[in-house]
Amino acid sequence: MMRFMPPTRARAVIVAAVALLVSACALQQPAEPPAVVHENAHSGGSVVSFNHGGDLLASGGWEGTVRLWQMPGGEQLRHWRDHSDSVNGIAFMGDGKEIVTAGYDGLLVRRSVNGALLAAVDAGSPVTHMAADNRTDRLLTGHADGMVRIWRASDFTLLADRRLHRGVVKAVAVDGAVTRFASSGADGKVFVWSNIETVRVMQSPPVDAWTLAFSPDGRWLSGGGWFRLFRWNLQDASLAVLSTPHHGIIKSVEYLADGDVLASISRQTDSSVYFLDPASGAPLRSFQQHDLCGGDISVSDDGRYLATTSDDASVRIWLLQPAVGSDR
Repeated sequence: MMRFMPPTRARAVIVAAVALLVSACALQQPAEPPAVVHENAHSGGSVVSFNHGGDLLASGGWEGTVRLWQMPGGEQLRHWRDHSDSVNGIAFMGDGKEIVTAGYDGLLVRRSVNGALLAAVDAGSPVTHMAADNRTDRLLTGHADGMVRIWRASDFTLLADRRLHRGVVKAVAVDGAVTRFASSGADGKVFVWSNIETVRVMQSPPVDAWTLAFSPDGRWLSGGGWFRLFRWNLQDASLAVLSTPHHGIIKSVEYLADGDVLASISRQTDSSVYFLDPASGAPLRSFQQHDLCGGDISVSDDGRYLATTSDDASVRIWLLQPAVGSDR
């Protein structure tokens, strides 16, 4: 027999549902607040990255603009616009005096931190994600047409290209210690390969992996999807699926230098920022969420700074620990 809610209760349920949808990407209570917030850095934030040493932060947005920020105060040094669409990859390369960006417009661009244009090349199709490694002078780009391409970063020479995925490539990662690469796609596949091994198919996650990161010790590949963290054993390609405090798609993860902590940010029905235990998914530290869906996360290699960006257009910076010799 069908049961019907009383009208007043039905209205209450509808109101609650609408409120949940309206708040979509802002469901959790604030935690550690950022030290610096640039509210309108971009039309929507897509990527952030620190240089080696952590004294510079670069960010990119939906409108194709790159902004350079001076640490520790987060003052803007300069900006430029090289892309006609979203900046989907950003990295400091060489001696840290150059910035490489990749855009959905299909361009790879290299500029000096002073803003001088050094090189630009057509990457062949829209870039959906980019990873870089200074030690090996390599860029890895994933594309909207399923292609994955390896470039020499210093001169944008195309070294290899593979059509690994059916549909959009969602994430790529580089393990510079052994020159190893990884990619994930909207087809649910995750691949790992290197200069000395053929492409290996990893155990498929229960949902698409939106982000990937190699552990510093080279033993693990971490990723994220709806609510959960993925952890692949790189010896046997097996997968562990770990619960997390996130309530949406884990959009970006990055290991801290010692490998014991994984920084993460989520989106869709969440915008929270955490430090997680990469082996269990348990929260180690919680940071104030964004007002809208999370976009990207980066931690300086000296562990002093955390930066995030989001659909809310802001760039946010946390001072994780004081500088050596500082009284702060």
